[in-house]
Amino acid sequence: MADSLDVWTLLAAAFLGIVEGLTEFLPVSSTGHLILLIDLMGFKGPPGKVFEIVIQFGAILAVIWLYRAKFFGVAAGLLSGDRAARGFSIGILAALIPALVLGALFGSQIKSLLFSPWVVSTTLVLGGLVILLIERIKPAPRHHDVDTFSPWLAFRIGLCQAVAMIPGVSRSGATIMGSLMLGVDRRAATEFSFFLAVPTMLAACVYDLYKNRDNLDFDDAAVIAAGFVTAFIAALLVVRAAVDFISRHGFAPFAWYRIGIGTVMFAVLLMR
Repeated sequence: MADSLDVWTLLAAAFLGIVEGLTEFLPVSSTGHLILLIDLMGFKGPPGKVFEIVIQFGAILAVIWLYRAKFFGVAAGLLSGDRAARGFSIGILAALIPALVLGALFGSQIKSLLFSPWVVSTTLVLGGLVILLIERIKPAPRHHDVDTFSPWLAFRIGLCQAVAMIPGVSRSGATIMGSLMLGVDRRAATEFSFFLAVPTMLAACVYDLYKNRDNLDFDDAAVIAAGFVTAFIAALLVVRAAVDFISRHGFAPFAWYRIGIGTVMFAVLLMR
C-alpha cells in the first residue's frame, strides 16, 4: 500500500492532468501552466519532461476519440484512393515537418534553457498581446475546410506551430493565430490545430519515453497514469465546447486571461 507521500504525489499528478486536459486545446499554453504549477507545488515527477509530454498525449487521445469518425474516414479513404483523404493527410504531414526537424535539432537545448517560470510568465503576457493584435489585423478568411488546405498552406501553419517550442507560447495558440493570419477561418483553424496535435504529440511522447526509458520505474508509471487518465477525461469535456466558444466569441478572452495569469506569476516570482 502506498504511503502518504505517494498518495499526495498521485493526487498532484491527477490535478496536473486535469489542468493539462483543460488547457491543451486553448491558446493559453498547457505547457506553460504545467511549468508554473509544478514549480509552485514542488512536484517531483518522472525524470526529464516525460510526465508533461505523456499527459499531453492523454489530452490528444481525447481528440482522437471525439473525431474518430474523421480519422477512420481518412484511413478508409487512403485505402480506397479518396482524393480528399489523401489531400488531408498530405497537409497534416506537411504541417508536421517543421516541428519534427526543429524539435530534433533544438529540442534538448530549449528544454534545458527555456523551461522556467520566468520565461513562461513573459511569453504568456507577450502571447496575449499578440492575440489581441491578430484579432484586429487578421485578413478576411479564404480557407474554410481543412480538407482543402494545400500542402504549402499547411506547411506554413506548421512553421507557426514550431514557435510553440518556446514554453508559454501555446501550441494551439501559435497554430491557430498563424492560421488566421494566413486566411483560415476560426473554426477550420481550431480544428486543424486539433488534428495536427495528434501526430505532433505522439512523436514527442514516443521520443521522450524512449530517451528516458532506463530511468523510469513502477512508481513513475503510476504517476504518469494518474495524469494521463485525468488529462484524457478533462479534454473530453472541453474540446467540443472550445470550438463552439471560439466560433462565437473569438480569442480575446483567452488573451486577457494570458495577460492576467502571466502578470500574477511575475508578482509571485518577484515576492520569493
